[in-house]
Amino acid sequence: MTREWSNWSGSLSFTPGRIEAPENDDALADLVRRAVRDGAAVRVVGSGHSSSPLVQTRDVLVTLTNLRHIETPRQDPREVTIGGGITLDQAGKTFLARGLAFANLGDIDKQTVAGAFATGTHGTGATLPPLATHLVGGRLVTGTGDLVEVGSEDDPELVRALRAALGVLGIFASMRLRLVPVFRLRKRQWCSRAEDCLREFDDLARNHRHVDFYWYPRSDEVKIRTMDLADDSPAELPFARLLDEEVGWSNEVIPNNRELRFEEMEYSVPAERGLACFEEVRERVKAHWRQIVGWRVLYRTVAADDTLLSTAYGRPTATISLHQNNTLPFWGFFRDIEPILRACGGRPHWGKLHTLRADDLRPLYPEWERFLAIRRSCDPEGVFLTPYLRDLLGVD
Repeated sequence: MTREWSNWSGSLSFTPGRIEAPENDDALADLVRRAVRDGAAVRVVGSGHSSSPLVQTRDVLVTLTNLRHIETPRQDPREVTIGGGITLDQAGKTFLARGLAFANLGDIDKQTVAGAFATGTHGTGATLPPLATHLVGGRLVTGTGDLVEVGSEDDPELVRALRAALGVLGIFASMRLRLVPVFRLRKRQWCSRAEDCLREFDDLARNHRHVDFYWYPRSDEVKIRTMDLADDSPAELPFARLLDEEVGWSNEVIPNNRELRFEEMEYSVPAERGLACFEEVRERVKAHWRQIVGWRVLYRTVAADDTLLSTAYGRPTATISLHQNNTLPFWGFFRDIEPILRACGGRPHWGKLHTLRADDLRPLYPEWERFLAIRRSCDPEGVFLTPYLRDLLGVD
């Protein structure tokens, strides 16, 4: 079937040659083999929450909506195998019934698990790495159309690459995850002056399981969110005013339900430079964009990991996210702030808007060339590549 496809925010629209929804693993593998034979590109789409054109193609767009099974292997009660089309919220509800949970989640849980992992999605918490660290294996359709079992037990380097692979190493028919026991959180939201929050933030990050803040340019105030295990004694914030409090299972408390659609640019900077970088952004916005920016800037913390193309690779991280209502102009604002984020050692979120290409990105990732070598071995014909991805990765 052929029809126009648009992402969640409406900023990306295109018409692929056809859209396919394979019914099972074998049909998915056959689809890739046919594409190789025909010289066509194959891209997989999840829930469409990314703004960067990772999925854009003139050829074959694949949706895995028919692959949404969930299994619990007997050998490890904390492991679960899920189909490549299941979303974070669907998975979270099913895991809860089995006494398991993701260690963390992001602001939105409507993405597919595979898509969230592939683009480096994360939540907030100085001890909590990106979501994809849960991945320990799965069934992968490679660029030759072979259906193979992969696992960190046998090939840990391949799994480190697959945890943030942009969909260029293969298509997950199923994913094997190692989870944590279920837990309940107490979420509290506070309002404070920006100066007070910035002064206290390092202590907040040390003392709370999760903490982040939204800065509102027009009021110059912030909304702080703290989340801790529900049984812990709640800490007060004497410099802030408590707005509300909620207690519940982690998969119910962490995500926000939002109707407003927006565009976003996010960069991950070394944690020790995070607050100073935010201050530069804040001053630039106040000087040039305060009357235009209709929304907010989000500041989060992320623990280091060893995923080859993770924005948190090898370093504790702070993330700075620019938001703009999707009905308002955004590129001028984003392009003006982006050099500040880059100058602070920032790495752009793979699924959000940015202007970087291979020559800019290569110096930011110590194992960049290793990732490209793994890509060549998994997809020698480049069936998962598009002109944008070749440009992004520097592949001829």
